[in-house]
Amino acid sequence: MKNRLSHRLQNISYSQTIAMSSKARKLKNEGYDVINLSLGEPDFTPPNFVLSAAKKAIDEGYHYYTPVSGYFELKKVICEKFYRDNLLQYTPSQIVVSTGAKQAIMNVLLSLLNKDDEVIIPAPYWVSYLQMVKFCESDPVIIPTVMEKNFKIDPDQLEKAITSKTKLFLFSSPCNPTGSVYSYKELKDLSEVFKKYPQIMILSDEIYEHICYSEKHASIAIFPDIYHQVITVNGLSKAFSMTGWRIGYLGAPEWIAKSCDKIQGQMTSCANSIAQRAAITALSAHPNKIEYMIKKFEKRKNLVLDMIKEIDGFQFYQPNGAFYIFPKVSSFFGKKLHGKMIQNSYEFSEFLLEKAQVATVSGSAFGDNECLRISYASSEDKIIEAFTRIKKVLN
Repeated sequence: MKNRLSHRLQNISYSQTIAMSSKARKLKNEGYDVINLSLGEPDFTPPNFVLSAAKKAIDEGYHYYTPVSGYFELKKVICEKFYRDNLLQYTPSQIVVSTGAKQAIMNVLLSLLNKDDEVIIPAPYWVSYLQMVKFCESDPVIIPTVMEKNFKIDPDQLEKAITSKTKLFLFSSPCNPTGSVYSYKELKDLSEVFKKYPQIMILSDEIYEHICYSEKHASIAIFPDIYHQVITVNGLSKAFSMTGWRIGYLGAPEWIAKSCDKIQGQMTSCANSIAQRAAITALSAHPNKIEYMIKKFEKRKNLVLDMIKEIDGFQFYQPNGAFYIFPKVSSFFGKKLHGKMIQNSYEFSEFLLEKAQVATVSGSAFGDNECLRISYASSEDKIIEAFTRIKKVLN
């Protein structure tokens, strides 16, 4: 049956984060006590003021199709949020609301990319970037980074990766999976390269914007010389713990926004109407309304850092954002653990699921086979138990 499938489908892989979560769920259904640290899903309930807004929207009858790019009131609030939090000036005609930030990114890629175009992606990268680019029949150009430099690229690396085929630069800050955050100065240095290449677009995925610790979040679109090259993507899944509500959005040059509206109109039409009304209330609120969640994430991060120090063979750097730690585990490769030979991060992740019943994700899914992504979006009790189990099977 495989030869009946499109070559686009055959060119991409399943999401390893979702695959690992499915394995963990299956084992749990079979009665195993699995702790799932594979998914980037906060365990909080969305804020009460957001839940109330959704209930009110149901009572007020918001049950019907909305404009494809979102309610005008929501797009207006998104513009106000962009200015309040990021000092970015957008108009409602530059905003498109989608079914999650993932759809917003895909809309942009389908709008811009042709066969054999090149897309520069720093690695480690979010698992779906590579597959989305391949789906568009374009070529990912990967810039590897190292833990010693906090998994961030520098301007020289960027410039060396640019060719006549480069169409787009795609990155996230704070980064999934590393938790690294590009500073204002680092983004300014990168912008100096981009302004020499006005034909290259930049997609800045800022979904973890509010989950920052020591570094303050900065948007690359803040630099006037490259503002018209940047598409800024964000959403409500992470900071507002609204993963299942599926609301993402972008701010972009108007010609990009119009093309995304056109594509979305033929794919899914509008995002969920009730979730959009709740998003108006969520994004109207000052970020200090969700500070309690950010403080909890930071507490969990510190807990993870304390516990991982006690596990022999893990190398790690302290993340400044998001809710992941991305330790290097290559010291275990080529060794037998409980009778099982470990050759790569995928086998190491499988080993932890089998022996410790803790679900993690192989670093190879994110472009770095030496590492492992561990989410600390779960409760402190689960984190403590998970790392206790990992320590027990490894030490």
